Amino acid sequence: MMILLLVIIMDLNLKVNENGNMTIANVDVNEIAMDYGTPLYVIDEERIRDNYKRVFSAFTKYYKKFRVLYACKANTNLAVMRILEEEGSSIDAVSPGEVYISLKAGFDPKRILFTGNNVKDNELEFVDEQGVLINLDSISQLERLSKIVNPENYKISFRVNPMVGAGHHKHCITGGVMSKFGIKEEEAANVYKKAIDLGFKPIGMHAHIGSGILDPEPFKLATNALLDIAGDVASKVDIDFEFLDLGGGLGIPYTPEEKILDINKFAEEITAIFKNKTKEYGLGTPYLYIEPGRYLVGDASVLLTRVNTIKNSYRKFIGVDAGFNTLLRPAMYDSYHHIVVANKVNNEEVEKVDVAGNVCESGDLFARDRMLPKIEEGDLLAILNAGAYSFSMASQYNSRPRPSELLINNGEVEIIRKRESYKDLFNKQMVPKRLEK
Repeated sequence: MMILLLVIIMDLNLKVNENGNMTIANVDVNEIAMDYGTPLYVIDEERIRDNYKRVFSAFTKYYKKFRVLYACKANTNLAVMRILEEEGSSIDAVSPGEVYISLKAGFDPKRILFTGNNVKDNELEFVDEQGVLINLDSISQLERLSKIVNPENYKISFRVNPMVGAGHHKHCITGGVMSKFGIKEEEAANVYKKAIDLGFKPIGMHAHIGSGILDPEPFKLATNALLDIAGDVASKVDIDFEFLDLGGGLGIPYTPEEKILDINKFAEEITAIFKNKTKEYGLGTPYLYIEPGRYLVGDASVLLTRVNTIKNSYRKFIGVDAGFNTLLRPAMYDSYHHIVVANKVNNEEVEKVDVAGNVCESGDLFARDRMLPKIEEGDLLAILNAGAYSFSMASQYNSRPRPSELLINNGEVEIIRKRESYKDLFNKQMVPKRLEK
């Protein structure tokens, strides 16, 4: 009998079949692992579509001039990008490479906003050539862009620092006095005026406070701050904002203690602030943008990894065939990912173990002191909520090839990224003739 899998991931389509095996979108992950090998990322297409529709409908219920810009740094797989393009998403791109990928995925340039940081001149040239709107991060970028393009009525936007920061880790906080991002609040009006004096036509303002946020309060503070800055700029400079972009950072629950973000309540509160402030400052009815990444794709994927070693040392280590080259978040951010023994889902958790990867680094651990069922070599572990900042941060460290990615749609399994081979480790390398053997 199918029963709900009792884990802390929202309402993702994970269940348990009659054999006690975990399924994703009604497909047994143990069969997938046998067919395609491990480590392996498995993505649920329906979940991505549902996530997009949920956030879009929540906001448009209260404010019709609304757009979702997918923060594609979370996951740039072309199939994932195509799914979101079909749903109507726009793109938040932070590098020329992401602009390139977005265009290859079929996004119209008008649906792409480029927000770079410490951008080179040739990168500005490339983005300009693609017809993508540029969201400038500094006066330096503004001055250099004025020499690259014809500024006359050239549309641009600016990223400001709203002096509000939040996030699941200090490395993910992107607002406040320690942040490298955005122009200062007190210089915003002068920067917009300088842009107009150079001939540019500023049409937007953007802010971003951090990543992985479940508490709506920082967003409310940031929305107030952004609108206050926009209001101040509009009072001092002749400008008609076409959009105001609140950035991204919407979180998903990773730990059992975290609560799901009530997206409907969140949308109601944010749009209320937005409408009140735009009316207060006479800003008209600009588009409201948000830039979710993790919220759209984070809980739509699992990482499957096989137990190959059980080691009773000073601690009990469960050794698996993935490492932080496969999923970096636990090592980089000390992030929690829920782990399920995919072939023993109904078994009772009876022992406390460390789940260790196969990279030659002491920090290569997926979990410390994690309660799990009795594990044997050959068992399959499913690391949940692995859809965002997972494969996109993967590497070939320790000369380990990167894994494959699969997409599940209507019960069908499709390969959307081939597993790398050892030969792929040499891609783009060249040995000088004098060193050849």
